[in-house]
Amino acid sequence: MVRKDYIKRLELIKILREIGIEPYPQSTPITNYIEEIVQNSEDFMGKEVAVAGRIYSIRFHGKVAFADLRDNGFKIQGFFRQDVLGKENYNFLKKFVDRGDFLWIKGEVTRTKRGELSVLAKEIKLASKALYDLPHEWFGLEDVEKRYRQRYLDLMLNRESFEVFRKRSIIEMEIRKFLWDQGFLEMETPILQPIYGGANAKPFKTHVNALDKDYYLRISDELYLKRLIVGGYNKVFEIAKDFRNEDIDTMHNPEFTMIEIYQAYVDYNDMMDLTEGIIKHVVKKLGVKKVNFGEYEIDFTKPFRREKMLDLLARKGIDERTSDDEIKNLLEKYNIKMARYERGLALGKLFDRICEEDLIEPVFVIDHPKETTPLCKLHRENSELIERFELYIGGMEIANGYTELNDPQLQEKFFREEAERRTLGDEEAHQFDEDFIEALRWGMPPTGGVGIGIDRLTMVLTGKTSIKEVILFPLLSPKSQ
Repeated sequence: MVRKDYIKRLELIKILREIGIEPYPQSTPITNYIEEIVQNSEDFMGKEVAVAGRIYSIRFHGKVAFADLRDNGFKIQGFFRQDVLGKENYNFLKKFVDRGDFLWIKGEVTRTKRGELSVLAKEIKLASKALYDLPHEWFGLEDVEKRYRQRYLDLMLNRESFEVFRKRSIIEMEIRKFLWDQGFLEMETPILQPIYGGANAKPFKTHVNALDKDYYLRISDELYLKRLIVGGYNKVFEIAKDFRNEDIDTMHNPEFTMIEIYQAYVDYNDMMDLTEGIIKHVVKKLGVKKVNFGEYEIDFTKPFRREKMLDLLARKGIDERTSDDEIKNLLEKYNIKMARYERGLALGKLFDRICEEDLIEPVFVIDHPKETTPLCKLHRENSELIERFELYIGGMEIANGYTELNDPQLQEKFFREEAERRTLGDEEAHQFDEDFIEALRWGMPPTGGVGIGIDRLTMVLTGKTSIKEVILFPLLSPKSQ
């Protein structure tokens, strides 16, 4: 069914063009953005300006009219008096300008009798004609399906969503600034990779016609960034899209954003310090000390705790006295599947299931079983563990870091063990990356690394409990016809 407002506005466009007015002009030069005037209103008072914005409401009262114009999240009132604007322009406003249109106004900044910051219009021009009326039902309505599918309407009509994505931009910008100030270089690594690696995850596969070879969308930037450390850079990072062909839920989206950071001559302790420094810097720049996340209030002013994974499991009744049979029973209880039972890997999976949700205040969980990743250096005091940390906030893993493994022989051994897991049906096991091992043979200095999930960090810092609220265009099932 064709919308009535659509038909009406098509007719208006036809009339406009017949009388020589283009409803979509090439440009409408402004002197100032609405934001500038709102933020410095007293400096602009009485001055002539040219502004433009989308009309959210328009009200006529005889020979006087008012319109709310918004741009970039800021609002100013258009004030139209027939005696100032002229009868012809005033009639044009009544006949051809509707809610949703973009309007250009030239006039004097003033305040109405009610104190509303306004531009008293002397000239007007249609900057862009909208073919739909703004949907009134969106105001105060939480139509989740429409908000995600038509994000432009969500941003247009939901101030809270607009602010979430403004803050997300600030978060990424401030992370970059912090690292630049620390001497890090931002690099770019391949999205299409012949061998995927750097995480336990299922990839997306594609085909490169020019090479007649299958390639993968990266699941991580890790192995290429570490090649750069081998090449001689001391401090590198990349903010990048990664892709994992896995769950879609409140904490997972197959396309997501992560920053990975690598630094030579340091270990996981230094990377924890760096990670905490980054987050506290961002929190300060956002102007907050505490955030509400679900039912919790998270305080970022305190030092981030550090807890050993095995200590946290022990508090749940799982320790060195727990038999393998008991652990297998727990795996079955929580419906955790493993291609082959390995105690350390099983402990890691149980930790994820029974401990994560309790970790609300920022805490680094350190010293994981060695089976949980093949890319980390063995612990200097216990060879059954690795020097790995995960940062948890709000019951979610936010970051994952290591003292990076730089022994090529040990790396090759661990990759071969992963390859064996793959033959047993573990689809998330790492591939054997001969080229990366070859790079390590040339020598990589002691290195610390960390990956931080930008989407989840944004969730916490904006108080959103679904990842779809912080990704502009989350992956959704095709819309039914």
